[in-house]
Amino acid sequence: MTDLAASATEPVEHVLTVDCPEAPGIVHAVSRFLLEHGSDIIDNHQFGDRRDGHFFMRVRFATSGSENSTEALRRDFAAVAAPFAMRWHLETVSTRRRVLIMVSRYGHCLNDLLFRTRSGDLPIDVVAVVSNHRDHEELVAWHGIPFFHVPVTPATKPEAETRLVEIIDSFDVDLVVLARYMQVLSDDLCSRLAGWTINIHHSFLPSFKGAKPYHQAHDRGVKLVGATAHYVTADLDEGPIIAQEVIDVDHSHTPDDLAAIGRDAESAALARAVRWHCEGRVFVQGRRTVVLR
Repeated sequence: MTDLAASATEPVEHVLTVDCPEAPGIVHAVSRFLLEHGSDIIDNHQFGDRRDGHFFMRVRFATSGSENSTEALRRDFAAVAAPFAMRWHLETVSTRRRVLIMVSRYGHCLNDLLFRTRSGDLPIDVVAVVSNHRDHEELVAWHGIPFFHVPVTPATKPEAETRLVEIIDSFDVDLVVLARYMQVLSDDLCSRLAGWTINIHHSFLPSFKGAKPYHQAHDRGVKLVGATAHYVTADLDEGPIIAQEVIDVDHSHTPDDLAAIGRDAESAALARAVRWHCEGRVFVQGRRTVVLR
């Protein structure tokens, strides 16, 4: 057998995500589709929300044969999805999201994401970094990633957001990550980026919003430090939560200690949220999410 023939029959792994109103026969319809296309199910997670009457499903499967190309699978699955009013997405496991990271002066989340990407831990390609400061320009350049300095003042905010949109469009970005970007996006921009922009908040929401959260936490004698990764909406820090991280602390920790511990929590929560989003594990349902891990 030639190498070309071998590669033509080599199984290709796909991920299919589905959500729709709860109804009898959904799992049967999806399973029958996969069987009819000679697919081997590798991993399957599903959840039926009885309170909201909604169903969620994520299937990872392998299939082979030129007749089962990704486009052919999408074309055929459309007929399965229509009777159930499914929202669905099907792509190869090897698909990598094109990610743009935004950052201000705190670089721990940026550094963590760049390291995880470079080491192959995250299934993403960081295509650009935008910042309103130049603090991390050399770090980004070392990784071989384009860096854009877009300063923001109250007077120049509309122009800055216009420039940001130009960069997003020019790099064909799939996901925007606010890695401690300390500027509030306008309502119009939040609406434009809805569902594909993730922010990390330096507290276990909804506690300790605003300035100096770790000083607030210290003053209240907290026993846990946390961080929250969520989708961006026009309601500040109120978007659907994707991932949270908490770390035990006690009375012996100073505000600086809490801030250092908090940086670890922020990096961990944000990395998980980015991973789960890019692996098709997150479904937005109203003000909350369903995460099929």
